[in-house]
Amino acid sequence: MHLDVLDLRQFYYRTRLGRVAQMAVRDALLHLWPDTSSETVAGFGFAVPLLRPFLADARRVVSLMPGPQGVMHWPAGMPNVSVLCAEKDWPLETGSVDKLVVLHGLETSENPTAVLEEAMRVLGPGGHAVFIVPNRAGLWARRDGTPFGYGRPYSLGQLEAQVKAQGFVPERHASALYAPPSVKRFWLRSHGMWERTGQKMSALMSGGVFLLEVSKQVYKPTRVGAPEVVRRPLRVLEGMPAPGAKPVSGRAVRVVPQAPDSPVGR
Repeated sequence: MHLDVLDLRQFYYRTRLGRVAQMAVRDALLHLWPDTSSETVAGFGFAVPLLRPFLADARRVVSLMPGPQGVMHWPAGMPNVSVLCAEKDWPLETGSVDKLVVLHGLETSENPTAVLEEAMRVLGPGGHAVFIVPNRAGLWARRDGTPFGYGRPYSLGQLEAQVKAQGFVPERHASALYAPPSVKRFWLRSHGMWERTGQKMSALMSGGVFLLEVSKQVYKPTRVGAPEVVRRPLRVLEGMPAPGAKPVSGRAVRVVPQAPDSPVGR
């Protein structure tokens, strides 16, 4: 079940905890994608808190928001690049996206397979996507007061298996939101320290969300038959005697028929 766009906007832009979460996840994404110049970047779900840094350098930025969630004007004070769409039908051309971010779009979807199929369709060959989902073992998935407490949380193995089933190739992963989802001042003010510590001890500590980067690989079709063109093809009748030839001393001699009115025939 998708959350309402008004509730998501309220959390990320009007609460301190939401701004902390936005900063932590966005920094982890920028670490994976430090440069998107001259590329088309798209987001699905409620990815707008993470897309703003790409507005400066990317060739094009577009935000896709699913119908059950609702849509809002974004970015504020600039021409709108946000559009309402169905999960099974994104208004983008096939192969037109270089980078795709999915936040609050996979775990809350009633048909995650359709979301992954559309993500595969719109990505160009060699394109990359980052799926951001709640960590099943993390604290953020256990609290309903944040958007990460809704939908289906994942383990990293479950997420990798689901994207592989749709043809994606997992490349690398990261985690974010190591501080507990508390509104107390101590946790809010120390979130930077928790994120830095968690990145260094990710094997021991459990972040609130996973970021899984995948790629779309399109392989060259294999040719059937000979891999190279034969430079000197064998002719079917090559080496065979011509019609009317008679064997002489082991060789064929061609007999040329004479015309009736020729001097030889008279």
